[in-house]
Amino acid sequence: MTRILGVLNVTPDSFSDGGRFEDAGAAIAHARRLRVQGADVVDVGGESTRPGATPVAVEAELARILPVVQALSSGGIAVSIDTMHADTARAAVEAGATIVNDVSGGLADERMASVVADLGATYVLTHWRGHDLGLGTTYGDVVADVRDELSARVDAVVAAGIDPARIVLDPGLGFSKDADDNWRLVAGLDRIVDLGLPVLVGASRKRFLGALLPADAPMDARDHGTAALSVLAAQAGAWGVRVHDVVSTRRVLDVLDAVGAAARRPAPVAGVADRIELRGLEAFAHHGVFDHERRDGQRFVIDLDVDVDLAAAARGDELARTVHYGELAEAVVAAVERDPVDLIETVAERIAAVALGFAAAQRVRVTVHKPGAPITVPFGDVAVTIERGRA
Repeated sequence: MTRILGVLNVTPDSFSDGGRFEDAGAAIAHARRLRVQGADVVDVGGESTRPGATPVAVEAELARILPVVQALSSGGIAVSIDTMHADTARAAVEAGATIVNDVSGGLADERMASVVADLGATYVLTHWRGHDLGLGTTYGDVVADVRDELSARVDAVVAAGIDPARIVLDPGLGFSKDADDNWRLVAGLDRIVDLGLPVLVGASRKRFLGALLPADAPMDARDHGTAALSVLAAQAGAWGVRVHDVVSTRRVLDVLDAVGAAARRPAPVAGVADRIELRGLEAFAHHGVFDHERRDGQRFVIDLDVDVDLAAAARGDELARTVHYGELAEAVVAAVERDPVDLIETVAERIAAVALGFAAAQRVRVTVHKPGAPITVPFGDVAVTIERGRA
């Protein structure tokens, strides 16, 4: 599953939403909305990286972002810090951020790599050719050039102490690249993924998407193109996408995930029972072995297949001869949200028992996803799947 980083600009001059969330209270409220809408991580930035933006002193950047990072991380929301400054990265991680998203790839602040290495945070390393984004736009094969330059930067930051298992690559769409370069990078994204490191794609609302629209189109009109590009990125194997409008991207990635799940399911076999399927049931619960999981809780996602002979129900058009999927969904969510346990394996057994409690159910297949699992390296999903039947 491709992760979604929801953009939170705590700045007065962002190209997309400058000033809307400059107030800490408004920023925190918006971050919580992003999380509810399906963001896996909230990416907090206190300095605009748009062309011509005024540089921000570290003190001012910290004043903007620290109250937000502290509030979100203490509330159980995963946070990344979008910064080019090592001092900001250190303060943000100490306040609870787990990812440092550096659009300069460590070139803007020579101390960044050693600081991130010391912190043990995940590091998003972006392709970058300097502060003036209008320069350095000459490429031979843009995909090959970006790939080679990213590889060189990986070597440099690993030499500075960053664990390669904690590096995520970003091809830097829009940074020192014209529109054709951006489209070529999108088309060749699988060649960046082939480097063997997780890849983050940040195309949200960027100018090359706006070029496809009428000149007077509002900024949020670019969200449709962003969502389409998120699907392309996921299909190419991207670890994550960074977006302003989480809802549209969450919806299209859910569709992609559903298609992928269908492709992985075996074809029907003669003699096998009919099936009722529930996908993407969500529950908020406090399961886990760590204190913060028990205290703060997190989102769990459940997929459920129930084998049941539907012939009699279909012939007689009788609800009583099948499994009422609305009641089943409510019962499953209630089972997940009750008393906490350590393991999602235990949660899966609990769900299977509930499903088999419906008289028509013959066999069940339960998958419990834990998208917010406390894993220290980048990951797409963690889940447990069990199959249980009547004795």
